[in-house]
Amino acid sequence: MNLDDVQFDRDGLVPVVVQDARSGQVLTLAYANRQALEQTLQTRRSTFWSRSRNELWVKGLTSGHTQEVLEVSLDCDQDAVLYKVIPRGPACHTGAESCFHNPLTPPAHPPLGEVLEQVYRTIQQRLKTLPEGSYVARMHQAGLDRVLKKVGEEAGEVIIAAKNANPQELEWEASDLLFHLLLTLAEQGISPDDLARTLWSRHKPGIG
Repeated sequence: MNLDDVQFDRDGLVPVVVQDARSGQVLTLAYANRQALEQTLQTRRSTFWSRSRNELWVKGLTSGHTQEVLEVSLDCDQDAVLYKVIPRGPACHTGAESCFHNPLTPPAHPPLGEVLEQVYRTIQQRLKTLPEGSYVARMHQAGLDRVLKKVGEEAGEVIIAAKNANPQELEWEASDLLFHLLLTLAEQGISPDDLARTLWSRHKPGIG
């Protein structure tokens, strides 16, 4: 498919859903005309058409909160577009990560990928600031060997919980293991996105 397949509305616009490529979180809904789509494909930066200002709008041009576009897709009816992006800062003008932060229903927990990404960012921040009373700071100051020992301990707890056929305990221990694994990755400068890239290269459709 190409831009000739896009079904623009009578105003020459098409809605664009912007999604965090790492976590799957929906960041915003905007609109694009053909020129905005062409510029997005050329520059790999989220570009839209501002209906209020009647001009092209490059996300982050003034705020610095840019979005690197990894993938652009059309929906089944070819009248809506999806940008999968790596955001550099919040998507919303309010400072929120996503424009969709006003729930009409009781909030549910986010998908696992989004949770892992948020936990990882928190760990990174704790390692940078080392706040007093922080578990992450305490583990970091104890040294990498202490962190790795904790990973081994939690892995053992996961095995025991699984052998005991205790789902609730298994969920708890597996969560502890994931947390300490994220801490280990952060200590080594490896991100969840790096793991996603490796796993995708092994298991993307058509492989293995």
